[in-house]
Amino acid sequence: MSDMLNEPRPHIVVLGAGFGGLTFCQKFHHPKARVTVVDRANHHLFQPLLYQVATAGLSAPEIAQPIRSILADKPTVTVLMDEVETLDLAKRRVTLSRQVLEYDYLVLALGGRTSYFGHPEWAEFAPGLKSLDDALNIRRDVLLAFERTETEPDPAAVLRLMTIVVVGGGPTGVEMAGALAELTRVVLKRDFRRIDPSTARVVLIEASTDVLSHMAPDLAANASEQLRQLGVQVRTSTRVKSITQSRVELDNGEVIEAENILWAASVAASPLTQQLGVELDRAGRVKVSPDLSLPGRSEVFAVGDMVSYLQENGKPVPGVSPAAMQQASHVARIIEDELSSAHQSRLPRAAFRYFDKGTMATIGRSAAVAQIGPMKLTGFAAWVAWLVVHLLFLVGFRNKAAVLLQWTYSYFTYKRGARIITPTESPPKA
Repeated sequence: MSDMLNEPRPHIVVLGAGFGGLTFCQKFHHPKARVTVVDRANHHLFQPLLYQVATAGLSAPEIAQPIRSILADKPTVTVLMDEVETLDLAKRRVTLSRQVLEYDYLVLALGGRTSYFGHPEWAEFAPGLKSLDDALNIRRDVLLAFERTETEPDPAAVLRLMTIVVVGGGPTGVEMAGALAELTRVVLKRDFRRIDPSTARVVLIEASTDVLSHMAPDLAANASEQLRQLGVQVRTSTRVKSITQSRVELDNGEVIEAENILWAASVAASPLTQQLGVELDRAGRVKVSPDLSLPGRSEVFAVGDMVSYLQENGKPVPGVSPAAMQQASHVARIIEDELSSAHQSRLPRAAFRYFDKGTMATIGRSAAVAQIGPMKLTGFAAWVAWLVVHLLFLVGFRNKAAVLLQWTYSYFTYKRGARIITPTESPPKA
């Protein structure tokens, strides 16, 4: 491996193996270049279905695959499981925890992290959902709460244990709240004898006037109604004032006692963006040039959640996986063209243009909303569209028909076999 890392061929370093970083490695083809992709995990995560791991609908291996396995047919790509410590753009050098990489081109695809609106202390009491560890720990805490309720004699404690608060009404919060409502009202209802999990409270809190505010107003209203039909208490135009252990205080003075508080309200860019010496937006995202390079650094590109990029209509490119994949493909074409040209510095670069393939969110079985161009879908039709799109991506990602069959069976029958509490995750709450 050390020989490959020190070859004289042009070296492209890719930081992050999410949708953006992985797509670049898959799309980039040049016989005279080598690529090194670095990620702190050994797997690529299919994040659109991460909430289903958190709600016991899927097990972790069903939405993750080793990066090395995905890129096994790419002999010019080296995969490193390591942590990025510092970036030195002037010297074109990336320092990892165990080695230093020098590059000719750098592709930053570091993704995002959970943001608590300036209240990092809330993270201890309201975990976000960005990784498999997050999902497994949320699943553990939710299931443990119902196990404890079965033997709890205090009515006040029972009410707290059977209350789940989800903060944030974007796609992640809506999908999480809907899945939790179905978990308690359909799946767990059949498992317990002393308690009735269907009486559990799932409360969704959103600061704006609508959930899914990025969608058309009628679709957002429809999503709220579908959530309420599932039993979710939707609180819009409501802000969180403070979060402590099993306690959420709202700006209207209301206090909700909840054993599980889940955060799905905001995402910020990787803190490594602060080392780049370029302009950032309020969430720490990089304001890139039209070709997705860093201003003043034509050899450094950024893609995905860490990018702030305005379209021609003045709207920002959304932080979704299709956008990251399109950006990565755009950067791959630029670098390929420049490596094939005898006059790299004179080669004009095309500006990135985002093609919006639509947006959708599932709320529950036969319940979803979707917006694809001018077409709007709700209910069963939207749910089928969501199911088809995600299954197609999942099959291409896993490339195993057995996974497709198992996931489809679990989703349609509600037989969630992932309801296992293991001691390898975070310890139970006191």
